[in-house]
Amino acid sequence: MDERDWMVLQTLYQEKNITNTAKILHISQPALTNRLKTMENYFGVKIVNRNWRGVEFTPQGEYLAKNAHELLLRIQKMKETVLNMEKKISGTLRLGVSTFFTDYKLPGLLKLFKDQYPDVEFKVTTGSSNDIAHLMYNHDVHVGFLKGEYGWKDQKKFLFEESICIASKEEIDMNRLPSLPRIDYETDPLLKAVIDNWWAENYSQPPLVSINVDKADTCKKMVGYGLGYAIMPSMNIDDLVHINKIEIKNKEGEKIIRKTWMFYHEESLEFNVVKAFVEFVEGIDLQSIT
Repeated sequence: MDERDWMVLQTLYQEKNITNTAKILHISQPALTNRLKTMENYFGVKIVNRNWRGVEFTPQGEYLAKNAHELLLRIQKMKETVLNMEKKISGTLRLGVSTFFTDYKLPGLLKLFKDQYPDVEFKVTTGSSNDIAHLMYNHDVHVGFLKGEYGWKDQKKFLFEESICIASKEEIDMNRLPSLPRIDYETDPLLKAVIDNWWAENYSQPPLVSINVDKADTCKKMVGYGLGYAIMPSMNIDDLVHINKIEIKNKEGEKIIRKTWMFYHEESLEFNVVKAFVEFVEGIDLQSIT
């Protein structure tokens, strides 16, 4: 059993599908199947059964798959510790990044860091802020960039904030908002709760949602074409021209804002590459990166 075998088990357990697992790991399906057979021979047990739904793990296979995550983390930490002994800034930095930060800030940030530390590589996992919070709690990434208020007890750095806006191609009449077509998109639960609470405080009838999309970028484009209004963080729509924007406010008349944070573990600063990255981010103006 080597590291690649444990990676196969972990990924297959998450996907429950041979085809998807092979694509994620960039190996052929026959090669993946052969690895499974080799593992089954090694342990002398059946690990998975294949059926029309995909694969189903046996009790023995499920036990091995659940241990794969911990073993891979231990292997990764050993690699990082060995590299750290050389006192040079190198190795792989594992980042968890919310979708917005990935699209608007991450490429410029990594370019600046890479210019200064050319021996550093990156493994980036993207998702909603809620997804990134889970990655941080599970120690799957060194550093997380996410929006919103989470009960994070370890180290964090406030990066910037933005207001929540109603955006529309046409002039916005707040009194008529419940009767106007709204475009919604899939977002993390915290932002959805903020918007829903604001709506409940201001209107007695539900919004007229005419379009639902999966991505904020798609929603923004539809607003630009005049298909309806959307309620979004201001930085998502800063590049839209000729768009009417109104910042929403709470009952006290204060703007409703959303903060972006950098999360990290105190213990991760023991690794030179993580310490260098955290200090680098703390020393630059992220607002200026486009």
